[in-house]
Amino acid sequence: MKTDVKIVIVEDDDNLRFLVAHRLKSEGYHVLECAAGTGAEDFIIDEKPDIVLLDWMLPGKQGSEICSAIRKRGFENTVIMMTAKAQDVDKIDAYNFGVSDYVTKPFNMDVLVALLGNKVKFFEGNGRTDISRFGKVEHHANIHTLFKDGDRIELTILENRILVYFLQNLNKVVSRDELMNAVWGYETDVNTRTLDMHIVRLRKKIEDNPDVPTLLQTVRGVGYKFVIA
Repeated sequence: MKTDVKIVIVEDDDNLRFLVAHRLKSEGYHVLECAAGTGAEDFIIDEKPDIVLLDWMLPGKQGSEICSAIRKRGFENTVIMMTAKAQDVDKIDAYNFGVSDYVTKPFNMDVLVALLGNKVKFFEGNGRTDISRFGKVEHHANIHTLFKDGDRIELTILENRILVYFLQNLNKVVSRDELMNAVWGYETDVNTRTLDMHIVRLRKKIEDNPDVPTLLQTVRGVGYKFVIA
């Protein structure tokens, strides 16, 4: 049971909010609800939840405004945007105003539960913090940011998902199919070339020499392995 994990749901659709809250309570989460954008910012700051499920389109105040505001006020825990906006430009916007991750409406409730379980597994494995350290790098997962040699490096949401999965599976060989399913979902039509492109970009951000990677290593014919000695 996950009774010590607090989740705030900010959603104006009463039926959807009820269904999500009911399911998450059955999974053992401590769930609080907010039905409008107005007041949601202060509610989140006061309650200090581990995870916020935030609708994009809300009466009174948009989810994007709420997320930007709570980030400016120092809230660094996980914010997952629930949105019907599925275009890449919308996802980029979500990344820019501080969302940790997103789930596209309509979503399968099992997928949402799995996503939340993944987040909880990560921060519980790191002492209830989103910060991991490897080599010269400090990774802040919830704000998809790296700090390396004093520099701040932003990750895209997909790069962040990939890195989080590797950090959950340190020194293990991860197949391309496993990684694509974990990052994009089981119904994805993403091909291996797209995955490899994201790996190349991630290496440029974490490796001292991306052409000779020591952290994110290729396992020929299989996939990848994230190695920390």
